[in-house]
Amino acid sequence: MNAEIRPSDVPDYRAQVSLSGGRMIVLGGGAGIGRQAVHALTQLGARVACVDRDMALAEDVATETGATAFACDAIDIGSLSNCFSAAAEALGGPVTGVVDIIGTAWMGPLADMQASDWEFQLDVNLRHAINVGQIVGRLPTPPTSIAFVGSISGIRHVPRQGAYGVVKAALHQLVRAMADEMGPAGTRVNAIAPGWTKTPRLAERLGEERWRIVDEAIPRGHAGDPAEIAGPLAFLMSALSTYVTGQILVVDGGLTNAQVTPQIF
Repeated sequence: MNAEIRPSDVPDYRAQVSLSGGRMIVLGGGAGIGRQAVHALTQLGARVACVDRDMALAEDVATETGATAFACDAIDIGSLSNCFSAAAEALGGPVTGVVDIIGTAWMGPLADMQASDWEFQLDVNLRHAINVGQIVGRLPTPPTSIAFVGSISGIRHVPRQGAYGVVKAALHQLVRAMADEMGPAGTRVNAIAPGWTKTPRLAERLGEERWRIVDEAIPRGHAGDPAEIAGPLAFLMSALSTYVTGQILVVDGGLTNAQVTPQIF
């Protein structure tokens, strides 16, 4: 039990929702789920560094939200470390929260993958998260919360997403390891595992008919909107989740529970 909360105490839950005074980094904040996460965190009162590989995208979101834009290559630990330092300076103190959205799926049979495809999946879905763990683990004042975006593909097999699922499963295990190692320093580490989510990139990639099939397979009746993923990420950044760590929170409209796989390929 939190030593500051006695069994008879009733906390101020409205205050626990607020992120006022927080200084947070969103990696991959230039579009989709990342953009919505920047909106959510800033609306709740946090000062936010919106980080993207594409500075123009980061600047657009920063203009929308009042965040501070940065560009870096999160796969390069030196570039990411410099970004953390610059963000802390711009935000006025040590970073208190990290949201890492970065990732994309290679779709196709495993037999068709080249070595370069595997390297790409490892880089874009896992290596940046390893870098976050190494950087944060060495900070004199580590953040109180880190949240990654995993996938239901890392929990159950999704056809044509075998490689993506393998790497996302590794990310989920990294979350558990980081939570165990960083917990004594006061850092919580979790991940969201979205299902089919209609991000701008994926919306264009699949097309209207495939999305109709996805919508019909999901108990909630529709594929996820990026805002519906950003909400749980904001929860993990807030004091409402102080006893939540090492968890993979499935946010998929009930698809995994229904044990249905949309047949879109």
